[in-house]
Amino acid sequence: MLRLLFGVFLVLHGVVHVWYVVLSQGWIEVEEGMGWNGHSWLLSSLLPEGTILSLASVLYVVVTLGFVLGGLGYVLRQGWWGPAVAGAALLSTVVLVAMWDGRFDLLVEKGVVGVLINAVLLASVLSLE
Repeated sequence: MLRLLFGVFLVLHGVVHVWYVVLSQGWIEVEEGMGWNGHSWLLSSLLPEGTILSLASVLYVVVTLGFVLGGLGYVLRQGWWGPAVAGAALLSTVVLVAMWDGRFDLLVEKGVVGVLINAVLLASVLSLE
C-alpha cells in the first residue's frame, strides 16, 4: 500500500508542474499573486520573453513526464524509476531556480515547496541506490 501511495505522490508531484506550462503558454491570464510571472532573474536579460516561455514549457513537460514515469516505474518495481525521479527532481529544481523572478515575495507560489520536495526526493533516491 505504501508503494502505491508513494507512486501516486510522485505522479501528482509531476502533474503539478503542468501549472507552469499553463502559465507559460498564456492559457490563463497571469494575475498578481499567482506566483511565476514569466520573468527570470537569470534569463530575462539574455533571451526574449517568448523564448523563455517556450523553453519553460518544454522543460516543465519533460519534468512532468519524468515524475509520472518514475512514479509508475516505482509502483511497477522497475529498476529505472530511481534515475527517472532523480533526473526529474534535479531538472525541476534547476528550472524553478532559473525561472524564478528574483523577488522574495510569494515564494510558495513560485515553487519553493517544490524545490524542498525535490531535495527530499533526490536524497531519498540517492540513498536507496
